[in-house]
Amino acid sequence: MNPDASTIWRGPRWLLAALLACLGMLGPFSIDTYLPAFTGIAQSLGATPVEMQQTLSAYLLGFALMNLFHGALADSFGRKPVVLVGLMVFTLASIGCAMSQSIGALVLFRALQGMSAGSGMVVSRAIIRDMFPPAEAQRVMSQVTIYFGVAPAIAPLFGGFLFVHIGWHAIFWFLVLVGTLLLGVMWRLLPETLYPGQRQPFNARHLMRGYWDMVSSARFMALAFASGVPFNGMFLYVLSAPVFLGEHMRLGPTQFFWFFLMTIGGIMGGAWFSGRLAGRITPQRQIRWGFIVMIVVSLLNLALNLTLPPSPIWHLPLIGLFSLGWALMVPVVTLLVLDEAPTRRGMASSLQACIGSVANALVAGAIAPLVMHSTVLLAVASSLMTAVGVVAWIWVRPRLTLPTHADLKRAALDLK
Repeated sequence: MNPDASTIWRGPRWLLAALLACLGMLGPFSIDTYLPAFTGIAQSLGATPVEMQQTLSAYLLGFALMNLFHGALADSFGRKPVVLVGLMVFTLASIGCAMSQSIGALVLFRALQGMSAGSGMVVSRAIIRDMFPPAEAQRVMSQVTIYFGVAPAIAPLFGGFLFVHIGWHAIFWFLVLVGTLLLGVMWRLLPETLYPGQRQPFNARHLMRGYWDMVSSARFMALAFASGVPFNGMFLYVLSAPVFLGEHMRLGPTQFFWFFLMTIGGIMGGAWFSGRLAGRITPQRQIRWGFIVMIVVSLLNLALNLTLPPSPIWHLPLIGLFSLGWALMVPVVTLLVLDEAPTRRGMASSLQACIGSVANALVAGAIAPLVMHSTVLLAVASSLMTAVGVVAWIWVRPRLTLPTHADLKRAALDLK
């Protein structure tokens, strides 16, 4: 934590959380906005469904690749410069997407979008831990998740409206506007939170040593898998949305909003509960509750898919409940990941995000195309991803030193 945190930011906590949420939402917002136009873009550019799927894979692979470096750069040069440069590149890449006349050009600029969009998400996590002690950081992380949830919920609504009434190019011009506005706001309001004494040297040897220390840490990797892989149990449905919603659920482009409303509503609800529980129950108990919700929903989803015909009436609420379970536990696990490397939190955030993004890209490029045409296979794949997270947490839990109820009570008294 930055020892000067109290003087760096004097505004209300919710405003800082809102700024960080705006940074964190840019990545998923860039995905959800154009999903309703998938079919229209394919027809306009003469692309096959597999080629269109690669616009997602390229974005996610670019996202994963640069996530390895955003945090390390922020540890060396400061949080704010990395955010501003990322927003500049994102805006330019969005212009390229809007002006694309071939599927190859669109894939290229989507990859560039992905490489730049992750800077905000990675750096915002480090900023939270720069500014707040553990329990307070969990509350802010939960607030960020709540605010973050609003944007992806409305993104497909904007995307569907722009596609139907103007055309798919308008979706990316809209993202140009979003990037420009965020650049101006962050330039004006975002503080620099990296303490000068905590800056890390930026050289290849130092970076490789830092990455190796984390990758070779079984605890770090298990925590990263516990937070990142289960997310794909829900994200698989987002990536498969054009087929899942259009073919299986028989919803129109402007009706995709209901799916994202359920999903993001679950994330916001879980994040709200996570913030309320911060400092009241132990982290391990909160994480256990989140996994229990995801396990129960996964098994119920699989059973219903095996016995009932597909229907949005029960499909969509179950996905929302799964999202709630994930959001209940992920703020806590994320802070545990960052605290595994207290002097390199930017790098830790980078590597955690990279692991999650690689899993996302694998799901988008390989798993989703294989299972999206069957609701049963979607349910099986989602359950397996949940199982990976559960196994990782069961393994790492006994190897962590976590606060007890007595520790929480002492921390509460110290705050008073």
